[in-house]
Amino acid sequence: MAQKAKKCICCGESLKKDWIALNKKFIGRESKEFFCISCLAERLECTIEDLEDKIEILKEEGCALFS
Repeated sequence: MAQKAKKCICCGESLKKDWIALNKKFIGRESKEFFCISCLAERLECTIEDLEDKIEILKEEGCALFS
């Protein structure tokens, strides 16, 4: 049985796995509800580009959430 796609709790956009990992990194690993990258940027008061850069840095550092 296919898993239902997760959606942003703010705008309803379908989530990418890196966005879910970023939510867990910044909001909490136990989170069950997630924001898309644009809603997360607004919530964290930063830009989408800042978050995209952070995803790449965390991947390069070997963060387990992004494997």
